[in-house]
Amino acid sequence: MAKRTSEVLSSEKRAEANAIFNSIGDGAIATDEFGRITRVNPVALKLLQYTESELLGEWFPKIVVAMELNGKVLNLIDRPITRAFLTGQPVAAKLFYRRKDGQPLPVSINVSPILLNGKPLGAIELFRDITVEEEIDRMKSEFISLASHQLRTPLSAIKTYSHMLVDGYMGKITPTQKKALHTIISATNRMNELISTLLNITRIESGSIAATPKVLKVDRVVEEVLKELALMAADKSIATSLKVSGKGSTSIKTDNLILKEILTNLISNGIKYTPEGGRIDVTVKPRLADVLISITDTGWGIPKDVQNQIFSKFFRAHNIVRRETTGTGLGLYLVRGLIDILGGRIWFKSAEQAGTTFTFVLPRNKVFDETKESKAGLGAIKG
Repeated sequence: MAKRTSEVLSSEKRAEANAIFNSIGDGAIATDEFGRITRVNPVALKLLQYTESELLGEWFPKIVVAMELNGKVLNLIDRPITRAFLTGQPVAAKLFYRRKDGQPLPVSINVSPILLNGKPLGAIELFRDITVEEEIDRMKSEFISLASHQLRTPLSAIKTYSHMLVDGYMGKITPTQKKALHTIISATNRMNELISTLLNITRIESGSIAATPKVLKVDRVVEEVLKELALMAADKSIATSLKVSGKGSTSIKTDNLILKEILTNLISNGIKYTPEGGRIDVTVKPRLADVLISITDTGWGIPKDVQNQIFSKFFRAHNIVRRETTGTGLGLYLVRGLIDILGGRIWFKSAEQAGTTFTFVLPRNKVFDETKESKAGLGAIKG
């Protein structure tokens, strides 16, 4: 009798667990430790257009194909479920799933590993359709692009006539008037920089920036950028240095303008967020398959609790907002997008009040798509 009662209770618990799993409002898929699908809820079946029998027992990464924005199949090591297994930590991501009919489905994913004594027993992934959100984001990007283009014309006029006034083409001006005009010119320069950043972000998100690769030496490009930013560093008495670490050539085939934009953003950020008298050290390390570039500052650092958001659009850390109010939170988002175009990757190490090191690598053997029109490339990053 006791055994029968136990079996009934166990059956009721399984039924309750199934009812809870099936009532989840997002798509839900559970796997075992080998990535085989053990459970799938009705929402997931509807989103992916599969039947339960088609998914159960199948290897998740094979039956449910994940893709990047450009349609390229995501590497297994980059799948959120793989990263959750490897790290033992929950992983969130946005990507595309290929439905049964072959159509891409934009999804937002959260994967949590199931652990027992530190050993993975499986994982549960929740995902939802973000088609509407993606469309809204696209419309916002189009609006930003259109508005930015329209702002350029009046800004150019303001800047041109301000320079003419300062240079005396319209008569003599007083020192007070000259100071005011310099403030206007400085403000228009900042506005132009913001417009360029917004336009480049919309180009990245629409996939319309094409690289124009050529062979260059990375350390020489760094030298050029450091010279261009020398005055900015001198204004804060910040010392800069460049070191080539190890042997080998720093030559790679990549896009010069995109690389300069990446370096300019990272180094100028370091200068901007480092107190007076600090340092910015750039290290270039040639390796067999790639070249590694590190930018280390002695600045305020990034608080640990917000480090996972640092590459997000419009994000600014709270310790920086208190000190510097003019930032947009777009620079690092742009940098990561540009590095993706060059086939590289970026990461960082930071501690509050102890500085930050941003490191990125660029491959030597990246194959670029050079079929796009040049007008869609970074010829417009500065313009």
